[in-house]
Amino acid sequence: MENIRKRRVGDRKEGRRLRTLDPYNALIPFIMKTRNDASNLFTDSFEISETERFLREKRKNGYPGMGYLHLFMAAYVRTAAQFPQINRFISGQRFFSRHVVEFAMTIKKEMRTTASETSIKVAFDRRETINDVYMKVNREIDKVRREGEDTSADNLASFFMKMPRPLLKFVIRLFEILDYFGKMPQSIMKASPFHASAIITDIGSIGLPALYHHLYNFGNAPVFLAFGAKRKARELMPDGTVQERKYVDYKLVMDERCSDGFYFSQALKLFKNALKDPKILDAPPESVEEDVD
Repeated sequence: MENIRKRRVGDRKEGRRLRTLDPYNALIPFIMKTRNDASNLFTDSFEISETERFLREKRKNGYPGMGYLHLFMAAYVRTAAQFPQINRFISGQRFFSRHVVEFAMTIKKEMRTTASETSIKVAFDRRETINDVYMKVNREIDKVRREGEDTSADNLASFFMKMPRPLLKFVIRLFEILDYFGKMPQSIMKASPFHASAIITDIGSIGLPALYHHLYNFGNAPVFLAFGAKRKARELMPDGTVQERKYVDYKLVMDERCSDGFYFSQALKLFKNALKDPKILDAPPESVEEDVD
């Protein structure tokens, strides 16, 4: 994992506090108190000719099953390497820079409509490639699907649901208070799918188009990324002919307090370029930018 700076007073286990923000930005979390107060919705698509060729080659060369889930995660990791503000989060009305890029996702334990769901989390160094992403993600999914293991989220949910409702309500409120002050137990943080750089969902795997998914006010995940199934479009070309092309749509819901619109726009351009031309994800980034102090 990335080099983590020495922890200072006010830092959290999962990130360091940003202390040099200008007063206007530092005030924003007191005006827009929750992530749902501050949600911006973004939608885009990309043409997948080059992407499909890239993924086919990867599958032939020892990465069976590499698909769009791995691609989206690797593209996000690479974007965070150059635009670290997308890996910020807000807790206790303060800004933090997360130590690693961590994704939370919900998966089915078996590919049956009646199978139960669980959540997993996977963390990445910002220098990692799409091959690294593939290996880490598949390892975590295999633990659940092949070995039948319960995740820490399963165990935590089972424990909570044994409580009487008034007690459970009190415990959840207590955790919210502890989280506000950065005192949430590490075991809860590790299991919680609501504490992550982004929550990601592959709606395309069940044949549906992308959707906007709300952010959660519990926890500190500032981004929800959903992408849909491949779709075809007939387009008029410059020479007057009509060609059929394929696209993948994706939608992001983002906590706008983490950065300004211009910064997000530049980060999203790099993100889309990585999706369209994923060869750049084969090698580590030449450099990794750090957030402010």
